[in-house]
Amino acid sequence: MQQYRVGIIGATGMVGQRFILLLQNHPWFKITALAASASSSGKPYREAVGNRWAFDEAIPASVAEMTVLDAADIPAVAERVDFVFCAVNMKKDETRALEEAYARHEVPVVSNNSACRGLQDVPMVIPEINAAHLDVIPTQRRRLGTERGFIAVKPNCSIQSYVPALTPLLSFKPTQIIVCTYQAISGAGKTFRTWPEMVDNVIPYIGGEDEKSETEPLKIWGHLEQGADGPVIVNAAQPVISAQCLRVACSDGHMAAVSVKFARKPSAEEILTAWNSYETEAQRLELPSAPKPFLQYFEDPSRPQTRLDRDFERGFGISIGRLREDRVLDWRFVCLSHNTVRGAAGGAMLTAELLCRTGWIQARG
Repeated sequence: MQQYRVGIIGATGMVGQRFILLLQNHPWFKITALAASASSSGKPYREAVGNRWAFDEAIPASVAEMTVLDAADIPAVAERVDFVFCAVNMKKDETRALEEAYARHEVPVVSNNSACRGLQDVPMVIPEINAAHLDVIPTQRRRLGTERGFIAVKPNCSIQSYVPALTPLLSFKPTQIIVCTYQAISGAGKTFRTWPEMVDNVIPYIGGEDEKSETEPLKIWGHLEQGADGPVIVNAAQPVISAQCLRVACSDGHMAAVSVKFARKPSAEEILTAWNSYETEAQRLELPSAPKPFLQYFEDPSRPQTRLDRDFERGFGISIGRLREDRVLDWRFVCLSHNTVRGAAGGAMLTAELLCRTGWIQARG
């Protein structure tokens, strides 16, 4: 497979740091540019990050002395890369403007941010579920006036445990879903050292998270329709989702408790068969980061557990347990994902692998 030069925009934040760790031994991708705010530009990466490095693993030597670029200096970044990952901490309108500016400079953007997720011509991808949504990229390129540049996004971390668990069950036509997520503090870019108030604590509010959890699955499960300038993504009309998202005192790992109503209630055996037999495009394409298997089910009613199971398949896999009948809806279960791997940097990296394998991102040569 061809090698690709990769930039990280927002490299000093927690997700940017996770990108660095995941990419350090990647078989296809080599980090050739790190960019952050103007206050970090011109400094060696180790100095720009300083005491904000969030992981026990040391900063990789390959990037420690790399000079950080100003993320706003798009030409300087563009000349060094074939595509970029974006994980900036900016206002939504500023993030969209920055990502579209990179795309218009003919730099494909694989974004961890939410600014462009609602656009009908921007694919929001979980590679194991909706790889076909990449077919809207030509429509987006026409809007942006680009030949090579575009934006693809990964969905919010809160949905990445229960949407994979529900997708194999779509043939039974779920109509109503009630979900409560229990989300780790790294989802807020924090550690217990930087957020001591979270020790021995639960906060029943994460700004905007309930709404994202209720709407973003409908785009993932949506379909393509022909628009005026090409195919666009139309959200699914069902199921109706009611979500509550809580911040809990865990370092990493988002758990979800799910209850679901179906138009045709499946048996427990049908559900377990659907989970155990689910095969994905990411596996078929042999993407380097694709989990094999994508889903695992525990018979032990005490599993999955965040600390024990978040690293399943290097953090890219989804763990499910406690399938049982629900007294209000039809069935209920719990599921778990690693929020900064599958839910953030790793999910974006897997999406980039899909984009490269399918030809949407090409090396400049």
